[in-house]
Amino acid sequence: MSMFKIFDTAASGMSAQSVRLNLVASNMANVDNVSSSIDETYKARHPVFAAMLNQVNPDEPATGVQMKGVVESKAPLNMEYAPDHPKANEEGYIFRPNVNIVEEMANMISASRSYQGNVEVVNTTKKLMTATLRLGE
Repeated sequence: MSMFKIFDTAASGMSAQSVRLNLVASNMANVDNVSSSIDETYKARHPVFAAMLNQVNPDEPATGVQMKGVVESKAPLNMEYAPDHPKANEEGYIFRPNVNIVEEMANMISASRSYQGNVEVVNTTKKLMTATLRLGE
């Protein structure tokens, strides 16, 4: 593996974690949304990632990560009886998103730490390359 491939691999990881953080932020921003029907209610969204395999030699290790898409959570929505709420349906129910704030906080911490880890990989590689170039002085 080329020394410069390390930067590509770390950059793909940073990009993936950035997308993950954006989705967590979106989920947390919509946690208090209320709707009168299941179809209109915000559903938690999560990224789907896959390893990027070497196209020339698939037996080599993965060279990064790529986003395959975004999926909506299949967890049930929170239905609440609130007949006085302005968005209550005919039966008096409102629907809240299926966002689990504790899970989202854990995802946020995990994504942030993964991003920081990739930054450290880049910084360490840069220091090692600089030290290698100084050997010839």
